Amino acid sequence: MKELINKLKSALLKQLPGIKIQYEMAPLFRQRPDIQSIDPQNFIRSAVMILLCKDENNEWFIPLNQRSKYDGHHSAQISLPGGKYEVLDESMQNTALRECNEEIGNIENILVLGKLTAVYIPIIGYMVEPYIGICKEINPNFNIDVKEVKSLIKLTLTKLLDDTIVMNGIINNGSGNKVEAPYFKCNKHKIWGATAMILNELKVVLKSEKLL
Repeated sequence: MKELINKLKSALLKQLPGIKIQYEMAPLFRQRPDIQSIDPQNFIRSAVMILLCKDENNEWFIPLNQRSKYDGHHSAQISLPGGKYEVLDESMQNTALRECNEEIGNIENILVLGKLTAVYIPIIGYMVEPYIGICKEINPNFNIDVKEVKSLIKLTLTKLLDDTIVMNGIINNGSGNKVEAPYFKCNKHKIWGATAMILNELKVVLKSEKLL
């Protein structure tokens, strides 16, 4: 674990793969604005946590949420734990930690290593900062918030690095419409949209640095 922590921490201080790599997993219809030119007053600050955990077999995985169904965007989609910045958070990193705890349980001993490139989600006006954390507890117990999360999905890093799970097809966007988009296939689940874009950048960092 210590070796991965040190290597990944160092990798996140280098120039990141960035938007170009993220857009490899972007839906075809997605707007592609220059996020550097977006006025901060015109977006909602938010953060997600990419939590690297080890299971009982010593295999690395990332917990993902299958959202509950509701009226609105992203209903029933697969997402990373996260949400909007609140003043009491004082930092975006604290937002990611708080939301992670609220959505998947009181996960203790999270060591934040750094963050990836921010992703702007035009349809809801969110600017999302993806933080990467290590859960120092082996095989942690999760206690999901059933109001927000239908179930928890474990995406192993071995599967994420497998190029054969990258597909393209028609997806129900949760709002009753179907869209064409690339996605990661994880068992019966399709991981697409901003979550897939963030995970694709992580995938490239892990591969380029030969971290696994």
